[in-house]
Amino acid sequence: MTSIETTPQKLVLKNGSVTLTLDKQAGTATLQHKILLWAKKPVAFALSDIDDIAVKSDVDGMSGAPIYHSVLHRRSGETTVLTTEEAKDAEATVRTLREFVGLPG
Repeated sequence: MTSIETTPQKLVLKNGSVTLTLDKQAGTATLQHKILLWAKKPVAFALSDIDDIAVKSDVDGMSGAPIYHSVLHRRSGETTVLTTEEAKDAEATVRTLREFVGLPG
């Protein structure tokens, strides 16, 4: 389940092993992943490096069920899956993130 805590200057998204912190005052985004009990080294980058946040859909190979991900894309070409949710929930997550960083609807 995705949790988003937001203030006018900071947004923190938590979903499973992923934590994304967007800080307008510092102009940074920090992405943290945990693998089992170990936290990988956080990745920090400028908010201005985010060029898209979107919903990506796939089909589960075993069941054929649709799977929806909210995905963050950076100008460097890196893509990070932030959440896996139901379609409407992924769309709401993406809308919240896009509004916070100032990307068009």
